[in-house]
Amino acid sequence: MVERMINMGYHAATDFIPQLTDCLARNFIWMTSCDSFHNVPFELLLSCVKHPCLTVDSEKHLCDSILLWLAANTIPYDLLNSTGDARLEIFTEIRTSLLSLPFAAGKRRCPLFSKFAERSVDAILSLATSSSFSLANILGGGDFSQLRIRLTECTKILDLSGCPQISLPLLLLSMLPFSYSVDTMLTKKLNQLPLKLERFNMDVSRIPWETFPVLTFEAVEVVDVSNCPMLHLEAAIECFSKSFPSLTTLKAAYTSNFRTMKLYQLLQRCPLLSNIDLTVESNPVIPAKVSVISSFPVVKLQISTSSNEETCPAVPTFHFSRRLSNITNLILEGRTDIYDSDLHNIAECCPSLCCINLNVCTSITDSGISVILLKCVGLHSIFACDTFFAHNCVLSLCRDISRFDGVAMKMEKNTNSLAYKLQILHIGGCKGSSLEMLDVSDTKVSCHAVGHVVRRSPHLKCLIARGCRHLLKEESNILENSPALSYNCPVLYYELGKSCNLEEISLGWGFSFFSLEALRPAIKMLRTFIVGLGGSLGEDGLKLVPTFCPWLETLILYFQVISDSVVRNILETLKNLQVLALCYCFGEISSLSFQFSAPCLRKLKLERVTAQMTNDDLLTLAQNCMNITELSLLGCRRLNSESQDTISNGWPGLISLHLEDCGEVTAKGVTSLMNCQALEDLLLRHNVSLQLLNVLHFCRSNKNQMGEHQ
Repeated sequence: MVERMINMGYHAATDFIPQLTDCLARNFIWMTSCDSFHNVPFELLLSCVKHPCLTVDSEKHLCDSILLWLAANTIPYDLLNSTGDARLEIFTEIRTSLLSLPFAAGKRRCPLFSKFAERSVDAILSLATSSSFSLANILGGGDFSQLRIRLTECTKILDLSGCPQISLPLLLLSMLPFSYSVDTMLTKKLNQLPLKLERFNMDVSRIPWETFPVLTFEAVEVVDVSNCPMLHLEAAIECFSKSFPSLTTLKAAYTSNFRTMKLYQLLQRCPLLSNIDLTVESNPVIPAKVSVISSFPVVKLQISTSSNEETCPAVPTFHFSRRLSNITNLILEGRTDIYDSDLHNIAECCPSLCCINLNVCTSITDSGISVILLKCVGLHSIFACDTFFAHNCVLSLCRDISRFDGVAMKMEKNTNSLAYKLQILHIGGCKGSSLEMLDVSDTKVSCHAVGHVVRRSPHLKCLIARGCRHLLKEESNILENSPALSYNCPVLYYELGKSCNLEEISLGWGFSFFSLEALRPAIKMLRTFIVGLGGSLGEDGLKLVPTFCPWLETLILYFQVISDSVVRNILETLKNLQVLALCYCFGEISSLSFQFSAPCLRKLKLERVTAQMTNDDLLTLAQNCMNITELSLLGCRRLNSESQDTISNGWPGLISLHLEDCGEVTAKGVTSLMNCQALEDLLLRHNVSLQLLNVLHFCRSNKNQMGEHQ
């Protein structure tokens, strides 16, 4: 329709412009994805943006689309001198108070949007830091429309991630009929909600929800409220259950005010949910240094001593008169408030579970995890790093799932075992015939064993084998006795190159230029490439990486020989590169390495590779890598306090900044980093004359806005 309208001419199509505007406003996301979007007349674009049924996933999506259109229809000179451009009125239609903080802060460098971005950041911080939320105080009793989240009958995705200003009253305001926005009594009730929750000890069941006549949005299927620290998730779920009856996916990562014990209530409130992400940030506790005998005493293990027969842990018998859930994908990573009893309840209520992530859930035990493995026979992806996954889990994986009757497993029927059907087991090796991920990092696994798994796993997508010294040792023994491998082409890499099509690989000891050559057929579609200690590609090998892996998005190198020519080749050739880390490499690089534009680069880590970096070099880096959100510099001793202005002005949207052993970078003016108002992670270590007072002031002013991420 867009193409047809353009061909006919906008002004010649006046007869059906209202209908066209209505249709495009409801399908705005589709329109912006069309190749001809930049040819849409400005008048039509403005009409769509002003339309009451405009449907977008988020204000960020709307803002990005407008900026994309303006960039395509404005010559470069006008981009820098656009203050008089009448078309900029379209920005007034964006509800800047609802933009995500990292996005708004990053757009302060955009010539077209800088003033609006400044206002947006101020509004977001005003909402996020209000000790007592009051809509009337914020807007002076005026129009609340700028605080209403866009929800229409066509909305399928609601993305509020990264918005510290989103709270329960603001969410409810958007779900009420517009006429209720001016209801003084209802506004008063909204403002009292946080106080009532505190008074009722966060018991959402005691809130009179019937006093809030929320609308129903049947089309909403996906809600993302990750990183919204002010939003009381348990209360928000009550709203979602009433307004979004078709909800299938809930992303609520890094939300600390949700208790895992309420997970079952979530499943009951939203019966169509199939995907849940409740990840929290955590510093993993190493299980080897913690002893948890059992967090669910009722589970009793029965391990047979017979060499011919092994019995899996007995599953405690409970009878639940509960409605079964549709959950297929459940992410609980980092949640230490989940116990074996919770896993048993999940196993009972979620028979369709296909993927579970229990990484760093250190309060669960081997026997607890085994219950999930026994009950959820459809599992194909298991993430259990930094847990007590051990012998009982292995027995459960190998058990014949076609005979779930509590008797001993028969090992000869291994094709019916859960292990045989696994696609991902993120704890170490597995003999599954369709394995997609294999992580044997920092183990003593042999080359022969890994090669055996590779030969049986033609669908392998990810291999993580850093820190495996035995791979190098065994390969050396094989090479000495094998004339066919006289060119130093290790057997393992030959097997990978022959049978796999990898997307991620992490290697170390024994990985060389010749290994890269052997891997070439397997890494044509590689997305992530990590070379660690013990690997040695040399400059020639590193120059071949962009040729062998043209689709790389992440490249991390430790202890490799690098030079300006190597880095220039990487940045110039890998157009999709988003993450680049050069750590403790041999040889130094200068500003010549970063004289090529890298607009896709989001994360840059330079550790002990740029000792001669000056303020001017840092400025060159900021000009050519404008969209970096995570920056880590280590050992840049020639930087001084002026470099802080370069960092804050060059990357105002930074969310993570690490400066270690960087001369006088933090000696003066630490407060200039306050311009990076989306900053969540700040590390200043071993820098000269650190002004602690400024750092504390900075942290205090941002404490309530972004959480206390370390």
